[in-house]
Amino acid sequence: MLLASTIELDLQEPLSAFARDGYARLGPVLSAAAAQRLRERADALMLGESPYPGLFYQHDSPTGRYEDLVFGAGWVGPSLSYRKLEKLELDPFFEAWIENPLFGRIARAALGEEVSLYRAVLWNKRALTGMELPWHQDDGAFWGLDRSPSLQIWTALDDAPVGGGCIEVLPGSHRGGLATELGGTVPDDCLDAARAESFSLPLPVAAGEALLIHNHVWHRSKRNTSTAPRRAIGISYLAAATRCKRKKRRPREFRRVFLGESGTHP
Repeated sequence: MLLASTIELDLQEPLSAFARDGYARLGPVLSAAAAQRLRERADALMLGESPYPGLFYQHDSPTGRYEDLVFGAGWVGPSLSYRKLEKLELDPFFEAWIENPLFGRIARAALGEEVSLYRAVLWNKRALTGMELPWHQDDGAFWGLDRSPSLQIWTALDDAPVGGGCIEVLPGSHRGGLATELGGTVPDDCLDAARAESFSLPLPVAAGEALLIHNHVWHRSKRNTSTAPRRAIGISYLAAATRCKRKKRRPREFRRVFLGESGTHP
């Protein structure tokens, strides 16, 4: 699935940029053939043609507004307008990408030798639609972790140009930690103080390119106004020592990844 050019990819520059700016470009990493297979698999899952047990579905809001999302509905029937499919690690097609050796090198360099998976998500914006996702951070009380997560790798399955639902970031915003204890959506007063609209940086990418995204960097994506879909895989990795703190339900256990051919998943 990986391009041959990634085998010896020097990680020093992207990891330095990631630490400094809260994001970094890896460039092209996923082969065109593999991207096509994953696009086809994503559509098959959304249309129910090849369902896989245990996947979590969330449909796009009817209005395109984040505030109008319906939570807890799950699968609502065949549709190419699902906003996200979570637990991709359950599907063998996507599992192979989650555990590819390049991402293993990056995760170990950023998090330590032992790495777990927090979540793996298909992020989807249908052509000429797709919900606008507001400025947010991927951490906070809702995540229920005993330490802050820091590494996400986002791989484009389609071109994501400006106007096509590409990610936008506020460079360096991760250095301030969480804007609120709850995390998630960044409040308007914080956005105004940071002049987020003035300093927002779009990150257009071509299919097969990948980005490193720090969990605390402020990021968003606008609606897809292009005539093509924008599908991407977002993977959040954790240091394996991370534990779930929730008490209302049984604490989550996080699956170890990058164990090697002789490893077994607990």
